[in-house]
Amino acid sequence: MPCPNILTWHSAAAVCAGLLVVLFPAAMMADEISENSAEKTTENVADVSALQAAVRKSIPLLEAGSKGSITQRKQCFTCHNQGLVVLALSTAQDRGFAIDQDNLNQQVQFTADFLKKNQAGYQAGKGQGGAAMTAGYALWTLELAGWPLDETTSAVSEYLLLYQADSDHWKSVSQRPPSEQGEFSATWLALQGLQNFGTVAQTERARNRRDDALDWLLDTPATDTEDRVFRLWGLRTAGAEADDINTAVQDLLQTQQDDGGWAQTAEMKSDAYATATALVVLHVAGDVPVNNEKWMQGIRYLLRTQLEDGSWHVVSRSKPFQTHFESGYPHGKDQFISISAAGWATTALTLAIPSDSRETVSGKTYYPGPEPD
Repeated sequence: MPCPNILTWHSAAAVCAGLLVVLFPAAMMADEISENSAEKTTENVADVSALQAAVRKSIPLLEAGSKGSITQRKQCFTCHNQGLVVLALSTAQDRGFAIDQDNLNQQVQFTADFLKKNQAGYQAGKGQGGAAMTAGYALWTLELAGWPLDETTSAVSEYLLLYQADSDHWKSVSQRPPSEQGEFSATWLALQGLQNFGTVAQTERARNRRDDALDWLLDTPATDTEDRVFRLWGLRTAGAEADDINTAVQDLLQTQQDDGGWAQTAEMKSDAYATATALVVLHVAGDVPVNNEKWMQGIRYLLRTQLEDGSWHVVSRSKPFQTHFESGYPHGKDQFISISAAGWATTALTLAIPSDSRETVSGKTYYPGPEPD
Protein backbone atom coordinates (compact mmCIF):
# COMPACT_ATOMS: atom_id res chain seq x y z
CA MET A 1 0.00 0.00 0.00
CA PRO A 2 1.16 3.59 -0.54
CA CYS A 3 2.81 5.33 2.37
CA PRO A 4 0.28 7.17 4.55
CA ASN A 5 1.08 10.85 4.15
CA ILE A 6 -0.76 13.83 5.56
CA LEU A 7 -3.63 13.21 3.14
CA THR A 8 -4.37 9.71 4.40
CA TRP A 9 -2.90 9.23 7.87
CA HIS A 10 -6.22 9.18 9.73
CA SER A 11 -6.92 5.77 8.22
CA ALA A 12 -3.85 4.30 6.55
CA ALA A 13 -1.39 4.88 9.36
CA ALA A 14 -3.47 2.75 11.67
CA VAL A 15 -3.51 -0.08 9.15
CA CYS A 16 0.24 0.07 8.56
CA ALA A 17 1.22 0.06 12.20
CA GLY A 18 -1.60 -1.94 13.81
CA LEU A 19 -2.38 0.99 16.05
CA LEU A 20 -4.92 1.78 18.72
CA VAL A 21 -6.98 4.43 16.98
CA VAL A 22 -9.77 3.71 19.44
CA LEU A 23 -7.71 5.53 22.06
CA PHE A 24 -8.01 8.82 20.25
CA PRO A 25 -11.31 9.00 18.34
CA ALA A 26 -11.47 11.94 15.96
CA ALA A 27 -14.39 14.30 16.38
CA MET A 28 -14.70 14.68 12.62
CA MET A 29 -12.68 13.17 9.81
CA ALA A 30 -11.04 15.29 7.14
CA ASP A 31 -12.38 13.06 4.41
CA GLU A 32 -15.92 14.08 5.38
CA ILE A 33 -15.48 17.26 3.36
CA SER A 34 -17.77 16.98 0.38
CA GLU A 35 -16.03 15.87 -2.78
CA ASN A 36 -17.35 18.85 -4.68
CA SER A 37 -15.99 21.47 -2.30
CA ALA A 38 -12.61 19.77 -2.07
CA GLU A 39 -12.15 19.49 -5.83
CA LYS A 40 -13.22 22.94 -7.09
CA THR A 41 -9.77 24.47 -6.91
CA THR A 42 -8.87 25.02 -10.55
CA GLU A 43 -10.78 28.30 -10.78
CA ASN A 44 -10.97 29.25 -7.13
CA VAL A 45 -7.56 28.76 -5.52
CA ALA A 46 -4.99 29.43 -8.20
CA ASP A 47 -4.05 28.17 -11.60
CA VAL A 48 -3.17 24.51 -11.15
CA SER A 49 -0.07 24.92 -13.30
CA ALA A 50 1.17 27.65 -10.95
CA LEU A 51 0.66 25.40 -7.94
CA GLN A 52 2.43 22.52 -9.63
CA ALA A 53 5.31 24.75 -10.70
CA ALA A 54 5.75 26.05 -7.17
CA VAL A 55 5.88 22.54 -5.73
CA ARG A 56 8.31 21.36 -8.40
CA LYS A 57 10.63 24.28 -7.68
CA SER A 58 10.59 23.60 -3.95
CA ILE A 59 11.24 19.84 -3.95
CA PRO A 60 14.93 19.88 -5.04
CA LEU A 61 15.84 22.39 -2.32
CA LEU A 62 14.06 20.36 0.34
CA GLU A 63 15.88 17.25 -0.80
CA ALA A 64 19.23 19.05 -0.81
CA GLY A 65 18.66 20.33 2.71
CA SER A 66 17.71 16.91 4.02
CA LYS A 67 20.72 15.23 2.39
CA GLY A 68 23.11 17.87 3.67
CA SER A 69 21.76 17.61 7.21
CA ILE A 70 22.35 13.88 7.63
CA THR A 71 25.75 14.19 5.96
CA GLN A 72 26.98 16.92 8.29
CA ARG A 73 25.00 16.01 11.42
CA LYS A 74 25.20 12.22 11.38
CA GLN A 75 24.03 11.84 14.98
CA CYS A 76 21.19 14.33 15.01
CA PHE A 77 17.58 14.02 13.82
CA THR A 78 16.01 17.43 13.21
CA CYS A 79 12.37 18.35 12.81
CA HIS A 80 13.26 20.99 10.22
CA ASN A 81 15.55 19.02 7.89
CA GLN A 82 14.04 15.56 8.36
CA GLY A 83 10.52 15.69 9.80
CA LEU A 84 9.04 18.55 7.81
CA VAL A 85 10.85 17.54 4.65
CA VAL A 86 9.35 14.04 4.91
CA LEU A 87 5.94 15.69 5.44
CA ALA A 88 6.30 17.69 2.23
CA LEU A 89 7.81 14.92 0.11
CA SER A 90 5.30 12.25 1.13
CA THR A 91 2.41 14.62 0.44
CA ALA A 92 3.84 15.68 -2.92
CA GLN A 93 4.44 12.06 -3.86
CA ASP A 94 0.77 11.30 -3.28
CA ARG A 95 -0.11 13.96 -5.86
CA GLY A 96 2.26 12.31 -8.33
CA PHE A 97 5.28 14.59 -8.06
CA ALA A 98 8.60 12.94 -8.79
CA ILE A 99 10.81 12.74 -5.72
CA ASP A 100 14.10 11.07 -4.89
CA GLN A 101 12.74 7.88 -3.35
CA ASP A 102 16.16 6.72 -2.19
CA ASN A 103 16.61 9.96 -0.27
CA LEU A 104 13.16 9.71 1.28
CA ASN A 105 13.90 6.17 2.40
CA GLN A 106 17.24 7.29 3.80
CA GLN A 107 15.66 10.12 5.78
CA VAL A 108 13.13 7.75 7.33
CA GLN A 109 15.74 5.10 8.15
CA PHE A 110 17.97 7.79 9.65
CA THR A 111 15.08 8.81 11.90
CA ALA A 112 14.41 5.23 12.98
CA ASP A 113 18.10 4.63 13.68
CA PHE A 114 18.28 7.83 15.73
CA LEU A 115 15.51 6.60 18.01
CA LYS A 116 16.84 3.04 18.17
CA LYS A 117 20.20 4.22 19.52
CA ASN A 118 18.44 5.37 22.68
CA GLN A 119 15.80 2.64 22.84
CA ALA A 120 16.80 1.51 26.33
CA GLY A 121 16.82 5.08 27.56
CA TYR A 122 13.37 5.75 26.18
CA GLN A 123 12.03 2.61 27.82
CA ALA A 124 13.39 3.88 31.14
CA GLY A 125 11.87 7.34 30.71
CA LYS A 126 15.07 9.06 29.58
CA GLY A 127 14.78 10.90 26.30
CA GLN A 128 17.21 12.68 24.03
CA GLY A 129 17.89 16.35 23.42
CA GLY A 130 14.60 18.15 22.85
CA ALA A 131 12.72 15.67 25.07
CA ALA A 132 9.08 15.08 24.07
CA MET A 133 9.32 17.52 21.16
CA THR A 134 12.12 15.56 19.50
CA ALA A 135 10.53 12.19 20.29
CA GLY A 136 7.18 13.35 18.95
CA TYR A 137 8.55 14.81 15.73
CA ALA A 138 10.56 11.64 15.10
CA LEU A 139 7.52 9.38 15.62
CA TRP A 140 5.45 11.63 13.35
CA THR A 141 8.14 11.33 10.66
CA LEU A 142 7.94 7.54 10.90
CA GLU A 143 4.15 7.69 10.82
CA LEU A 144 4.17 9.71 7.60
CA ALA A 145 6.27 6.98 6.00
CA GLY A 146 4.04 4.13 7.19
CA TRP A 147 6.59 2.76 9.65
CA PRO A 148 5.21 -0.22 11.61
CA LEU A 149 5.02 -0.43 15.37
CA ASP A 150 8.19 -2.08 16.68
CA GLU A 151 10.22 -2.34 19.88
CA THR A 152 11.77 1.09 19.35
CA THR A 153 8.51 2.92 18.71
CA SER A 154 6.98 1.15 21.72
CA ALA A 155 9.87 2.36 23.86
CA VAL A 156 9.41 5.94 22.65
CA SER A 157 5.69 5.72 23.45
CA GLU A 158 6.61 4.55 26.92
CA TYR A 159 8.85 7.58 27.29
CA LEU A 160 6.00 9.90 26.27
CA LEU A 161 3.83 8.31 28.96
CA LEU A 162 6.50 8.62 31.64
CA TYR A 163 7.73 12.09 30.72
CA GLN A 164 6.13 14.86 32.83
CA ALA A 165 3.64 12.26 34.05
CA ASP A 166 2.50 14.53 36.87
CA SER A 167 1.37 17.17 34.37
CA ASP A 168 -1.88 17.39 32.42
CA HIS A 169 0.02 18.15 29.20
CA TRP A 170 3.52 18.08 27.73
CA LYS A 171 5.91 21.02 27.88
CA SER A 172 8.81 21.99 25.66
CA VAL A 173 12.28 22.19 27.20
CA SER A 174 13.54 24.47 24.41
CA GLN A 175 12.97 28.15 23.87
CA ARG A 176 13.52 28.43 20.14
CA PRO A 177 10.47 30.14 18.66
CA PRO A 178 8.35 29.56 16.79
CA SER A 179 8.66 25.80 16.33
CA GLU A 180 10.41 24.64 19.51
CA GLN A 181 8.94 26.45 22.46
CA GLY A 182 5.22 25.81 22.66
CA GLU A 183 3.34 23.62 25.09
CA PHE A 184 0.58 23.16 22.51
CA SER A 185 2.96 21.77 19.89
CA ALA A 186 4.68 19.49 22.41
CA THR A 187 1.28 18.23 23.56
CA TRP A 188 0.01 17.53 20.04
CA LEU A 189 3.20 15.71 19.07
CA ALA A 190 2.97 13.51 22.16
CA LEU A 191 -0.72 12.76 21.59
CA GLN A 192 -0.10 11.96 17.94
CA GLY A 193 2.79 9.66 18.81
CA LEU A 194 0.75 7.78 21.41
CA GLN A 195 -2.22 7.51 19.07
CA ASN A 196 -0.20 5.88 16.33
CA PHE A 197 2.48 3.94 18.20
CA GLY A 198 0.93 3.13 21.57
CA THR A 199 0.78 -0.56 22.48
CA VAL A 200 -2.08 -2.57 23.91
CA ALA A 201 -0.31 -2.63 27.28
CA GLN A 202 -0.16 1.17 27.26
CA THR A 203 -3.84 1.66 26.44
CA GLU A 204 -5.17 2.76 29.82
CA ARG A 205 -2.30 5.11 30.63
CA ALA A 206 -2.45 6.62 27.16
CA ARG A 207 -6.18 7.20 27.50
CA ASN A 208 -5.68 8.89 30.88
CA ARG A 209 -3.02 11.22 29.51
CA ARG A 210 -5.18 11.99 26.50
CA ASP A 211 -8.16 12.88 28.68
CA ASP A 212 -6.03 15.12 30.90
CA ALA A 213 -4.56 16.81 27.85
CA LEU A 214 -8.00 17.39 26.35
CA ASP A 215 -9.14 19.16 29.51
CA TRP A 216 -6.01 21.31 29.42
CA LEU A 217 -6.48 22.13 25.73
CA LEU A 218 -10.08 23.15 26.31
CA ASP A 219 -9.21 25.34 29.30
CA THR A 220 -6.06 27.02 27.98
CA PRO A 221 -6.22 29.91 25.49
CA ALA A 222 -3.67 30.23 22.70
CA THR A 223 -1.59 33.39 22.48
CA ASP A 224 0.11 33.23 19.06
CA THR A 225 -0.23 31.46 15.73
CA GLU A 226 1.90 28.45 16.67
CA ASP A 227 -0.27 27.93 19.72
CA ARG A 228 -3.51 28.33 17.76
CA VAL A 229 -2.34 25.87 15.11
CA PHE A 230 -1.33 23.14 17.51
CA ARG A 231 -4.19 23.76 19.91
CA LEU A 232 -6.55 23.04 17.01
CA TRP A 233 -4.63 19.92 16.04
CA GLY A 234 -4.45 18.81 19.65
CA LEU A 235 -8.20 19.15 20.09
CA ARG A 236 -8.78 17.10 16.94
CA THR A 237 -6.37 14.34 17.98
CA ALA A 238 -7.67 14.22 21.54
CA GLY A 239 -11.25 13.74 20.34
CA ALA A 240 -12.81 17.10 21.20
CA GLU A 241 -16.41 17.87 20.34
CA ALA A 242 -17.09 19.35 16.92
CA ASP A 243 -18.19 22.70 18.41
CA ASP A 244 -14.90 23.05 20.28
CA ILE A 245 -12.93 22.25 17.14
CA ASN A 246 -14.94 24.79 15.14
CA THR A 247 -14.28 27.45 17.77
CA ALA A 248 -10.56 26.78 17.47
CA VAL A 249 -10.85 26.99 13.67
CA GLN A 250 -12.51 30.40 13.91
CA ASP A 251 -9.91 31.59 16.41
CA LEU A 252 -7.19 30.82 13.87
CA LEU A 253 -9.04 32.23 10.88
CA GLN A 254 -9.70 35.51 12.67
CA THR A 255 -5.98 36.24 12.96
CA GLN A 256 -5.37 36.15 9.21
CA GLN A 257 -3.71 39.34 7.98
CA ASP A 258 -4.91 41.67 5.23
CA ASP A 259 -2.24 40.29 2.86
CA GLY A 260 -3.73 36.79 3.16
CA GLY A 261 -0.97 35.44 5.36
CA TRP A 262 -0.55 34.79 9.05
CA ALA A 263 2.06 36.31 11.36
CA GLN A 264 3.87 34.39 14.07
CA THR A 265 2.83 36.96 16.68
CA ALA A 266 0.58 40.01 16.77
CA GLU A 267 3.66 42.27 16.59
CA MET A 268 5.14 40.64 13.49
CA LYS A 269 4.35 40.67 9.78
CA SER A 270 3.04 37.70 7.84
CA ASP A 271 5.54 35.03 6.84
CA ALA A 272 5.53 31.69 5.07
CA TYR A 273 6.04 29.62 8.22
CA ALA A 274 3.03 30.93 10.12
CA THR A 275 0.89 31.02 6.98
CA ALA A 276 1.66 27.49 5.85
CA THR A 277 1.23 25.89 9.27
CA ALA A 278 -2.15 27.60 9.59
CA LEU A 279 -3.29 26.44 6.15
CA VAL A 280 -2.26 22.81 6.58
CA VAL A 281 -3.85 22.42 9.99
CA LEU A 282 -7.02 24.34 9.10
CA HIS A 283 -7.56 21.85 6.28
CA VAL A 284 -6.38 18.61 7.88
CA ALA A 285 -7.57 19.15 11.46
CA GLY A 286 -10.26 21.78 10.96
CA ASP A 287 -11.89 20.43 7.81
CA VAL A 288 -11.68 23.84 6.12
CA PRO A 289 -12.12 23.07 2.40
CA VAL A 290 -9.46 24.16 -0.03
CA ASN A 291 -11.91 26.43 -1.88
CA ASN A 292 -12.70 28.43 1.26
CA GLU A 293 -11.98 32.06 0.40
CA LYS A 294 -9.77 32.77 3.40
CA TRP A 295 -7.85 29.55 2.81
CA MET A 296 -7.37 30.52 -0.84
CA GLN A 297 -5.98 33.90 0.21
CA GLY A 298 -3.32 32.10 2.22
CA ILE A 299 -2.36 29.97 -0.79
CA ARG A 300 -2.01 33.09 -2.91
CA TYR A 301 0.25 34.58 -0.25
CA LEU A 302 2.55 31.55 -0.43
CA LEU A 303 2.69 31.73 -4.22
CA ARG A 304 3.57 35.45 -4.10
CA THR A 305 6.30 35.03 -1.51
CA GLN A 306 8.12 32.04 -3.01
CA LEU A 307 11.46 33.24 -4.32
CA GLU A 308 12.75 32.65 -7.82
CA ASP A 309 15.01 29.80 -6.67
CA GLY A 310 12.00 27.96 -5.21
CA SER A 311 12.69 28.77 -1.57
CA TRP A 312 10.93 30.84 1.08
CA HIS A 313 12.96 33.11 3.35
CA VAL A 314 11.84 33.49 6.96
CA VAL A 315 14.05 35.41 9.37
CA SER A 316 15.05 33.46 12.46
CA ARG A 317 14.24 34.82 15.90
CA SER A 318 15.88 31.96 17.83
CA LYS A 319 19.26 32.27 19.45
CA PRO A 320 21.71 29.79 17.88
CA PHE A 321 23.15 27.19 20.25
CA GLN A 322 24.88 24.84 17.81
CA THR A 323 27.79 25.35 15.45
CA HIS A 324 26.49 26.74 12.19
CA PHE A 325 26.63 24.58 9.08
CA GLU A 326 25.24 24.87 5.57
CA SER A 327 22.77 22.07 4.91
CA GLY A 328 22.15 22.89 1.27
CA TYR A 329 19.00 24.94 1.82
CA PRO A 330 19.44 28.69 1.16
CA HIS A 331 19.41 31.66 3.53
CA GLY A 332 22.42 31.10 5.77
CA LYS A 333 21.64 31.61 9.44
CA ASP A 334 17.93 31.65 8.59
CA GLN A 335 18.02 28.33 6.74
CA PHE A 336 16.47 26.15 9.45
CA ILE A 337 13.32 28.17 9.99
CA SER A 338 13.21 28.74 6.22
CA ILE A 339 13.33 25.03 5.38
CA SER A 340 10.68 24.47 8.05
CA ALA A 341 8.52 27.07 6.32
CA ALA A 342 9.20 25.42 2.98
CA GLY A 343 8.16 22.01 4.27
CA TRP A 344 4.84 23.35 5.47
CA ALA A 345 4.37 25.61 2.41
CA THR A 346 5.05 22.81 -0.07
CA THR A 347 2.53 20.66 1.80
CA ALA A 348 -0.11 23.41 1.73
CA LEU A 349 0.37 24.08 -1.98
CA THR A 350 0.15 20.37 -2.71
CA LEU A 351 -3.10 20.10 -0.75
CA ALA A 352 -4.51 22.87 -2.96
CA ILE A 353 -3.98 20.81 -6.13
CA PRO A 354 -7.06 18.81 -7.19
CA SER A 355 -6.50 15.09 -6.91
CA ASP A 356 -7.44 14.67 -10.58
CA SER A 357 -4.61 17.00 -11.61
CA ARG A 358 -1.82 14.57 -10.79
CA GLU A 359 1.68 15.10 -12.09
CA THR A 360 2.89 12.68 -14.76
CA VAL A 361 6.28 11.00 -14.98
CA SER A 362 7.70 9.59 -18.23
CA GLY A 363 4.43 10.15 -20.03
CA LYS A 364 2.27 8.19 -17.60
CA THR A 365 0.47 9.01 -14.41
CA TYR A 366 2.77 8.35 -11.49
CA TYR A 367 1.41 6.50 -8.47
CA PRO A 368 3.36 5.92 -5.24
CA GLY A 369 2.81 2.24 -4.59
CA PRO A 370 0.79 -0.32 -6.50
CA GLU A 371 -0.96 0.71 -9.70
CA PRO A 372 -4.72 1.10 -9.14
CA ASP A 373 -7.12 -1.27 -10.83
